[in-house]
Amino acid sequence: MGAEPTDEIWRWDATRMAAAIARRAVSSREVVEACLSRMAAVNPRLNAVTVNLGAQALDAADRADAAVARGDALGPLHGVPVGIKENVDQAGCATTNGIVAFRDQMATENSPVVANWMAAGAIVLGRTNTPGFSFRLDTENDLRGLTCNPWSEAHTPGGSSGGAASSVAAGITPLSHGNDIAGSIRYPAYACGLAGLRPSFGRVPAFNPSVTAERSMSSQLFSVQGPLARTVRDLRLGLAALAARDLRDPWWIDAPLEGPPLPRPLRVAVVTDPEALGGARLHPSVSEAMHHAAGWLADAGYEIVDTPTPGFTRAMELWFALQMPEIRVFLWPAIDRYGDLGIRRAMRLMLDAHPAEDGIPYMKALAERMRLVRAWHQFLEQVPLVLAPVCTQPVYTRGFDVQSVERTAEFWRECATLTAVPVLGVPALAVPTGIVDGLPMGVQILAARFREDLCLEAGEAIEARAGVAARLPVDIAW
Repeated sequence: MGAEPTDEIWRWDATRMAAAIARRAVSSREVVEACLSRMAAVNPRLNAVTVNLGAQALDAADRADAAVARGDALGPLHGVPVGIKENVDQAGCATTNGIVAFRDQMATENSPVVANWMAAGAIVLGRTNTPGFSFRLDTENDLRGLTCNPWSEAHTPGGSSGGAASSVAAGITPLSHGNDIAGSIRYPAYACGLAGLRPSFGRVPAFNPSVTAERSMSSQLFSVQGPLARTVRDLRLGLAALAARDLRDPWWIDAPLEGPPLPRPLRVAVVTDPEALGGARLHPSVSEAMHHAAGWLADAGYEIVDTPTPGFTRAMELWFALQMPEIRVFLWPAIDRYGDLGIRRAMRLMLDAHPAEDGIPYMKALAERMRLVRAWHQFLEQVPLVLAPVCTQPVYTRGFDVQSVERTAEFWRECATLTAVPVLGVPALAVPTGIVDGLPMGVQILAARFREDLCLEAGEAIEARAGVAARLPVDIAW
């Protein structure tokens, strides 16, 4: 068994790894050892993986290989290394959420996402970094330190799943877990040149057994768990395993992963109008990426239409109208007490930039959300796919979210889709389109609730033309 030296195993995607392990072309131990070797080579500079679980991963790999030798039935991720973000419970690990005071809060049982990936045969190689309380679009905290983008030391890897994105982009694992309440999967994927899927609300079960109180209402409605990978086909694999039933999440819905066939060609609406995007205009490089993606979809047989969408601006505003009052009550006291300087400043700037009111205004915003969900539901019945920017600007430089109230208000407008999509509850796929000025560039694809299959199919059409999946920042040259 073994791979040729010119075809290092750590470069493989999860789909290829799983298939090779199942047919005994390579052992799970060889795969895990290759990824651990890659982690040793690049993680000291990136600080993407904060807890090295290599010893237990190797033991799990040996058990995986024994199962193959016995001829056991194998899960779809059998023997494949993955990363798990430090804000979900994994038995025997601390759920630190990037906070010094939580460094010893050890989990005694697995969250649904960990349990589901393990049940599918995945092997957790390590835990990945997140900003304090997982509530910044950059990844830095006093407990674990700064996570770097493999493409550029000066630019953010995104947040809050910045450790997950950095590790996958650098080849440490082919697949990693993230979560997304305001872009925390999609923006790190965009920043690091990955495919990242925010599933529909209700698709993937979520629960932390270690919690002492339930989350606020809009946080329950907006937050989802999902995968980051270098290829769209790995997102399919990761999503199917993540979406398995878990009774601990009453919001989970038993919806098929493949929806009913739709008439072809599928229609795609393209959103570039500033009025639909929080008032922000597309940077020329983002505009070019949108143009290329639309053209590639058209070449693949999709019909690009001019039909106006309901837009993202009001949904973005409702995110802040609902989240800010809740954060003041549910989260700010803990941030103020336990958070590091970065999360305290970033959240204080968010609160000052969006002084949403509680009481009756909050209740009206919660009620109005249904109007937007209905409008988008009806639109997506006629036009099944929407192509939109992840952000109207190229990847931000470090520290962009702790500058001023004015800058905070501005960049959240530039990232209108990041907050709008959680309000709508629909799936959204971030997919790379190429490398511009040494940095990744990408777009976002949306579909109706539980139609991740349509997002992934369109994402593969873009991926086939963009040709960025195999481009890893191998040398971490900065």
